[in-house]
Amino acid sequence: MYTLYYAPGSANLVVHLTLLEIGALHTLERIDLEAGQQRSAAYLAINPNGVVPTLLINGLPHGEAAALTMLLAERHPMAAVAPAPGNAQRADYLQWMFYLANSLQPLFRQWFYPGDHLPAAADTVKEAARVGIEKCWSHIDAHLATHGPYMLGDRFSVVDLYALMLMRWSRNMPRPATAWPQLATLAARLKARPSWKQACASEGLTEWA
Repeated sequence: MYTLYYAPGSANLVVHLTLLEIGALHTLERIDLEAGQQRSAAYLAINPNGVVPTLLINGLPHGEAAALTMLLAERHPMAAVAPAPGNAQRADYLQWMFYLANSLQPLFRQWFYPGDHLPAAADTVKEAARVGIEKCWSHIDAHLATHGPYMLGDRFSVVDLYALMLMRWSRNMPRPATAWPQLATLAARLKARPSWKQACASEGLTEWA
C-alpha cells in the first residue's frame, strides 16, 4: 500500500498516473498549497522541502516525482511501464526521463514563479522560460515524428505519462504543447487511457481533462 501526498495537477500527477497504470493499492492525501499546508510542521516532518509529491512506501516518505515514477516502475516490473535493465530501450528510457526532469520541468518553475530568485527581472526570466519550453517541445515533437508514436517508439511507458503532465502544464501558455502536431496526437492518445480519466476524477481536474 502506498500513500501519495498531492496537490491537484501538481508534480504528483505523474506519480498518481503511474500508481494507476501499475494497479498498485494506494491512498491519496491532499495538501492545500494555497492554504500553506505544505509548510505545516506535520508535512515538513515527512517532506522538509515542503513540496509535493511525497510518497509513503512501507510507511517511509520519499520525494521527487521523476525518481518516484521510476521507482514504482522498478518495484512493479510485471506492469511493464518501463524497460527493464538490459533491455535495448533502457538507455532511451533513462535519457528521456532525465531530459524531462532536468531540461523541461525546471523551466516551468521559472514560467510560473519568475520572481522567485530575480524579482527585478521577472519578465525576462518568464520570457526566457517560454523560449526554453518551446524549444523542448520542438525537440520532442521532432523525435515523435521519426520515432513515435510513443516516446519509446511503439512502447507505452512512464515517459509518456511524464510528458503528458508537462503538456498539461503548458495548456494556458501562448503556445501550448498541443500546438505541435505530434505532441497533440500523443496527448489525445494518452488522455484516452483509463488512468488519465481516473486521475482527473480523483484530483478534481477539469481543465484539459
